[in-house]
Amino acid sequence: MTDRTDDLNILQIRPLISPAVLAEELPATSDDEAFVSESRNTARRILANEDPRLLVVVGPCSIHDPKAALEYAEKLKDVAERLGDRLFVVMRVYFQKPRTVMGWKGLINDPDLDGSYRINPGLRLARKLLLDICKLRLPAGTEFLDTTFGQFYADLVSWGAIGARTAESQVHRELASGLSMPVGIKNRTDGNIQIAVDAILAARARHLFPSLTKEGAPAIFETRGNAHGHLVLRGGSDTGPNYSPENVAKAVALLKGAGLPPAIMVDLSHGNSEKDPRRQCDVAGSVAEQMATGASPIRGVMIESHLVAGRQDIGDPAKLTYGQSITDGCLSFDETVPVLEQLAGSVHDT
Repeated sequence: MTDRTDDLNILQIRPLISPAVLAEELPATSDDEAFVSESRNTARRILANEDPRLLVVVGPCSIHDPKAALEYAEKLKDVAERLGDRLFVVMRVYFQKPRTVMGWKGLINDPDLDGSYRINPGLRLARKLLLDICKLRLPAGTEFLDTTFGQFYADLVSWGAIGARTAESQVHRELASGLSMPVGIKNRTDGNIQIAVDAILAARARHLFPSLTKEGAPAIFETRGNAHGHLVLRGGSDTGPNYSPENVAKAVALLKGAGLPPAIMVDLSHGNSEKDPRRQCDVAGSVAEQMATGASPIRGVMIESHLVAGRQDIGDPAKLTYGQSITDGCLSFDETVPVLEQLAGSVHDT
């Protein structure tokens, strides 16, 4: 034992299902693939200002109960169809949670909410939910946190995100360069926007990096770069909210200075709502006013919303309030609908 030099702190190594096997178990049909492809193209056109609609990524802060998430999706689908001439609605379907110190890491990592970390069942739940949402013909968006998990379900994702804590990470910039959908990159948690602008530039470039194939084999990936990265303003701990017209103009100046398209998405939550979920309504009001001028660079918004308002601690999984977040606080679905209607009313026809 004294001569060992590797795996000294590894307690156990468990087998991981391969992405190819999971896709064989839970396959996407050609119609599913066509829907995802067209949804991605629609998002690209909106970001390029070729489609006048607003891209709206809305849904739970994180998914912990697939049944409640699917019920939310069914309700959202009805609203998305009704407002579809003004809004392009993508459901927020986040399976992983970045943690500054410790905490629940998301449905994939710990689907039973008890620290058992049954990742293989978590991956199955994640892909199955994305398939169910896809079959509703509702686009889905998610954050790419773990750099290998995307291989298990990225074919079902219409919009992707690189979060505030990973925007500065080289491996996440490399990952974004190879993703097949538009990717929103958030400003850093302290409010630094330049980091996100640099990340968008990096993600547009060619990269080579090691990863795993869909068969689970190690390989070196070469990317062409993702031309559809865009900035997500989410406020910051040092700078405060950054959704005002002045903040948006400063962000546009940074993008133009870097030779990037001036496409902005505003996160109504996080630093912009100062962690009060109901203040998302105020942020939405400001965004609507800016868009009503007809000359705003705001192409999209993000909203944290669930069936039930607020949040709850995990505790006993059997005693959780159905349809309420166990991470950040959310608007209820009923509170969300007027926000979507207000945003739809601010969208100008071409």
